[in-house]
Amino acid sequence: MADAPFRYQQPRAGPQYYPQQNQQNFHHRQYVRNGSPVNSARGAYTNDTPSPSRSPVSQASNHNAYGLYNQGHQQGQHMMMNGGGHQSYMHMNMGQKYQNHSHQQHHGQQNHHHQQNHIGNHGGQMGHQHSFSSGTLSHATPHFTPSAIHNSNANNNTQGLGEGVHEDFTRQMTMVSEARQNAVPHRHAKKDGVVSLKGPQQRSTEEGPINHDERNLALVNGPASRQDWNALDMSGQGLRALSNPLFESYAFLTRLYLDNNYLHYLNPLISQLRQLTHLDLSNNGLMLLPPEIGMLVNLKELYLFDNKIRDIPLEIGYLCKLEILGIDGNIGLDEDLKEIMVQQGTKALVEHLRESIEAGTPPNPREWHVLDDTPVDETFSVISYNTLCEKYATRAQYGYTPSRALAWDYRSNLILQEIQDHDADFVCLQELDMESYNELFRKQLVHNDYQGVFWPKTRAKTMAEKEARLVDGCATFYKKSKYILLQKEFIDFANLAINRPDMKGEHDVFNRVMPKDNIAVFTFFENRFTGSRFIVVNAHIHWDPHFADVKLVQVAILMEQIDKFADKWSRHPPCADKTAFRHSEVDGDLKAPTPEPLPAPGPSLEYSSATQIPLIICGDFNAGVGSGVHELITQGSVGPNHSDFKNRKYGNFTRDGMAHSFSIKSAYNGTQELSFTNYTLNFTGIIDYIWYSTNSLEVRGLLGNVDLEHLRKVPGFPHWHFPSDHLALKAEFEVKARKERK
Repeated sequence: MADAPFRYQQPRAGPQYYPQQNQQNFHHRQYVRNGSPVNSARGAYTNDTPSPSRSPVSQASNHNAYGLYNQGHQQGQHMMMNGGGHQSYMHMNMGQKYQNHSHQQHHGQQNHHHQQNHIGNHGGQMGHQHSFSSGTLSHATPHFTPSAIHNSNANNNTQGLGEGVHEDFTRQMTMVSEARQNAVPHRHAKKDGVVSLKGPQQRSTEEGPINHDERNLALVNGPASRQDWNALDMSGQGLRALSNPLFESYAFLTRLYLDNNYLHYLNPLISQLRQLTHLDLSNNGLMLLPPEIGMLVNLKELYLFDNKIRDIPLEIGYLCKLEILGIDGNIGLDEDLKEIMVQQGTKALVEHLRESIEAGTPPNPREWHVLDDTPVDETFSVISYNTLCEKYATRAQYGYTPSRALAWDYRSNLILQEIQDHDADFVCLQELDMESYNELFRKQLVHNDYQGVFWPKTRAKTMAEKEARLVDGCATFYKKSKYILLQKEFIDFANLAINRPDMKGEHDVFNRVMPKDNIAVFTFFENRFTGSRFIVVNAHIHWDPHFADVKLVQVAILMEQIDKFADKWSRHPPCADKTAFRHSEVDGDLKAPTPEPLPAPGPSLEYSSATQIPLIICGDFNAGVGSGVHELITQGSVGPNHSDFKNRKYGNFTRDGMAHSFSIKSAYNGTQELSFTNYTLNFTGIIDYIWYSTNSLEVRGLLGNVDLEHLRKVPGFPHWHFPSDHLALKAEFEVKARKERK
């Protein structure tokens, strides 16, 4: 990186001086779906159909700003206040070629006008100020002028292009003409400085209006951090290379200007600047772009004017928010690409590039981590997987995904293959619609010895059969040759909440909890051969981060119901004739032949209390570490004044608090933790879990991380090799032997 950047702040009233200290920046998390419509049919869903899947966990991330300025009194460490203090510019050396010129003028013409203003000590403080005459910069002759463009024709325009020229390209030609006539150092910062003379500015229109109904809405949790600048102008500095700290320490940048330099190579670490909305690389001599540029998924404007680029990487197709792609002045650029730009515009070119992306080399398989290989009497394995229902996988939501990779036919086959390859004893799926369950998953998985239990979300009760088939819900599959389904229960959080005596008359229950139709499915199994019994819970909790109170209420009801049914099932009678349960009634006449004779059934085990029954809780909880949901499950209790409630009233929950009787831990906690379970354009984090009761079970193995090196060029899921925006979780458990047989 150049040692003389020109950084500037957002408009503000009055001059500000900032010490050279670590500054914090909020990298906003953005959640991904809205509630789905009440009535629907498969043909009725469009690209704008919202989705109620998940919320990213709100959190702030700290940023330690890389030191831009040298300590102490050094040449070029000046501050110029532009626009009467409405916008302050921190101006350093402008590159050696300009520094010598302006430095001579400064001392030759203004030696007697030098003023110093010390605020505290020099070290680390931006209080050393010099005043400049207008001639200092205006008389410095830049080496980039309209007559010295090193890659193109300064007189390029739209004349002679004929009819059918898209307005995007017409606008491009106007912009490139202006850029060629104003190829001076720091031209972007100077332009903004002129604008600031008019007074304090309002919120930039390029950021778009604030719309709290949008799916991709930034969420801030906790006190706002102070990041006083987010744009960096290093145009016209004669730069030939950029050092890694620019990319490693400036991830908060939203605008980066590198035009009018001598960059023949763009560092692939540019992919780390994922907050960028504007990037100008014009007039450099670039011959190619790294595929990692496709990771800048928030880019709205990308300028590549007057370079030597002959081919545009297909990964630019991932830039679904791109509004302007400036490519004029690149001699030898593929004529087909130029034709698309001229006649159809930026969006069409981006779509063409995206749809040209092939699956490519698959990532390395996820590693299976063995935590304990000591021989034991009994083990079982569990998968939890949010499959991303077909109607939620819209182009509006996943604009970076090639349409063929987003299609349900393609994704469902990959999901089924993944389930079959893992061959777990229990498979808990969330966000699977009724039609896919009945017509695809049941029919395919029965050949792998699976039978299933499914319930849709409660809105299905209000719909005709045709529409109800498209409502998603939770499905639990199990190996029928090994396990007997003893009981199953459907948990409707909203219905249970409004019918609680302590919550009657509570407005927050009716206004916030009742409209959410999230569910859970309880299943109670017995191992045919060992007699061990298990409770397997499959849950999908509400997604919206603005409804943290609703999430906590839903999970409090979930744990309350687990206590209730575990106590009831601890008294469940032993199975006298296990062959009667050989084929579950849940799947009707879908029966696959048993491949070989089964061993003789063993006697049932006795459980004297609810907590003795091994418990597994799977699902998409839309909550992370530090949330009330996570605290309640792992700590066993949450007080009535938890911050997630935000002073709302929920009966005994907000009067006495919430608690459950189990000792529960995440299977991935502390060992082989995943980097994320949900990976999208605007959110990466852990919101899916496999919880287990620690007194009766012990983790023996876990499915590890995805190939993170492969993800350097994958901006988000779903993708060719990742059929959902979630990862599948898999864990193997040992059943601790401490129960007596009847």
